[in-house]
Amino acid sequence: MGTRGIAGAAAYLPHRRLDRTTIAAVSGGGGGKGTRTVAGYDEDTTTMGVEAARLALRPLPEVRPHTLWFSTVAPAYADKTNATAIHAALRLPADTSAFDANGSVRSAIGALYAAVHGSGPQLVVSADLRTGLPGGPDEATFGDGATALVIADDDDAPLLAEVIGGGRATEEFLDRWRTPGDARSKLWEERFGETRYVPLGVSAWDDALKSADLVSDQVDHVIVTGTHTRANGAFVKKITVGERLVGDLTATIGNTGAAHPALLLTAALEAAAPNQVIALVVLADGADVVLFRTTDALTTWQPARPLAAQVADGAPIPYGTYLRWRGLLPVEPPRRPEPARPSASAAGRSADWKFGFVGSATADGAVHLPPLPGENIAVPMADATGTIAASTVDRLAYSPSPPVVFAVVDFDGGGRLPVELTDVDVDQVRTGARVELTFRKLFTADGIHNYFWKARII
Repeated sequence: MGTRGIAGAAAYLPHRRLDRTTIAAVSGGGGGKGTRTVAGYDEDTTTMGVEAARLALRPLPEVRPHTLWFSTVAPAYADKTNATAIHAALRLPADTSAFDANGSVRSAIGALYAAVHGSGPQLVVSADLRTGLPGGPDEATFGDGATALVIADDDDAPLLAEVIGGGRATEEFLDRWRTPGDARSKLWEERFGETRYVPLGVSAWDDALKSADLVSDQVDHVIVTGTHTRANGAFVKKITVGERLVGDLTATIGNTGAAHPALLLTAALEAAAPNQVIALVVLADGADVVLFRTTDALTTWQPARPLAAQVADGAPIPYGTYLRWRGLLPVEPPRRPEPARPSASAAGRSADWKFGFVGSATADGAVHLPPLPGENIAVPMADATGTIAASTVDRLAYSPSPPVVFAVVDFDGGGRLPVELTDVDVDQVRTGARVELTFRKLFTADGIHNYFWKARII
């Protein structure tokens, strides 16, 4: 087996941003400065994971993962594997395994370990939808987002960074916890967590440096993350990294939980130069350190959607709308019949269309959306862009966030379809606007999430 490391990396940030200064006027406390990312009403950890994975794989069209790992603290389903929906949306082969590693922030670093110590290309997806009770510190400091890393051998694809060492330390203690069904996490006294995390972090840090035959000054970029802010700061002071510390982005997007380690790693890769050492330190139910050395492949790497550009992008969301989307503010439901639950058998018969957005074509190349029965030429369209030919605003249709905006889209290369728009304000919709597709949740009925594709203006 050759050298193993990161062949692709990407992050996905939701379109909406909550201004923290607007919180206190409504909730009576909390808030602060800066913004945090907010997943749309039609997004969950699965849909965000799909978007991050699409971005990570786009520069690697010849790479097909042998295994897909998905980590989150907020899975859309219990009992059912969530990674299989991501697998279907990416149209991965049936012999590509898909596994969840869910339930805690540390599960994401565990999935990364599994991929690093495995064989063949592996896709590690992490996503979180983080919240807290109104006015609480978690509500303001957390954020929503997703990341994806393609882990491979150097003979599978050019590596952006090689894994050169690591260290870990585990100890059972009570820091942050949430029982199943609770809407918020609880936190033990902060000083107690700090006294546990800092020694564990130092131990893992020393072991990682020793495994790579390095000293601390030879590390160019240091990432320190975890959900215990005080412990993170104390650890940074202990190892004395100075300006080599990678910014944690909490002022603009918040802490994205299980997604945050790989998100900051993606940010570091986008800013690094070849032959630099990056240390990823995660303090969560213990301490984990992974060391990477960047390669010359960074000079030709072109991220599909750079994280820095996504951080600078986004649109505001009123605090009341955020509360409604999170289910924290009871509101009058739409006075329309709720949709019936999706059919498992119907979804199974049309999986390529429903999850992969695969159309069909005739022998002369005419594209049909949805696919027509009897046409054997499959046309994958999830990455297609198109133009709005007509649109309408429907204020009567059932929606958790009315009104519903529909558009008739003419896709580049053929195919026309009426499709719902998302991440858009009504005054932004116009004929001739360019759109791309994004994987979303149409609605949930009887606990079944009806996933499909929407369009967003680009």
